[in-house]
Amino acid sequence: MTAVTTGRIHSWDLSTGVDGPGTRFVLFVSGCPLRCLYCANPDTWHMRDGVETTVDEVMAEIEKYRAFITTAGGGVTITGGEPLLQPAFTGEVLRRCREAGLHIALDTSGFLGARATDELLACTDLVLLDIKAFDVGMYRKLTGGRLAPTLNFATRLDRLGVPMWIRYVLVPGWTDDPSAVDALAGFVEGLEAVERVDVLPFHKLGASKYGALGLPFPLKDTPTPEPELVERVRDQFRGQGLKVF
Repeated sequence: MTAVTTGRIHSWDLSTGVDGPGTRFVLFVSGCPLRCLYCANPDTWHMRDGVETTVDEVMAEIEKYRAFITTAGGGVTITGGEPLLQPAFTGEVLRRCREAGLHIALDTSGFLGARATDELLACTDLVLLDIKAFDVGMYRKLTGGRLAPTLNFATRLDRLGVPMWIRYVLVPGWTDDPSAVDALAGFVEGLEAVERVDVLPFHKLGASKYGALGLPFPLKDTPTPEPELVERVRDQFRGQGLKVF
């Protein structure tokens, strides 16, 4: 009897323009090893809170929207949480999507990049790589994790030729230091597989979820970035010849 691959998922949604090219079927898996202070989805932190789901069930749901997402130039994005916390499940969904002829994007912090096999990455058309900060100490304060695994994963993706979009959340007082941004831009410029950089202004849209979970929102007093700051940071990446949004 063939083993049935299952995973724990939080939800799914459709989006356009923010989770990869075109209109996407976005699958949110449960569980994340990081605790980013600006996290908009604290309800995805724990695997135990997800719903156990088979790959067949996921694919059946995706199939309902195949015509819509493919006509709109999109595909499937697996996000979370952290998809690489469940590498067998994520890898099987990616493989099945590849067999179905769907464009596949993997949204990850890269912190668990070592768990992604070469086979998993061979089924991935695009990695949305979230680099949370480029200063080691700041990364630790902001996420509770280490920066090195993400940078190692970025280098590995580049060596394998897996296309990347780098995502950088701009948080005033946390990730806006000019020298750190310049250093990150220099690192990214050296990765030939990077297609673009998305500078994402910090927002508080997930603050209500913290209240619902009985948790304090760590950055409730942190302002959202002014347009001038966002443009300054984007210009720093553009200064390295990078395509920036």
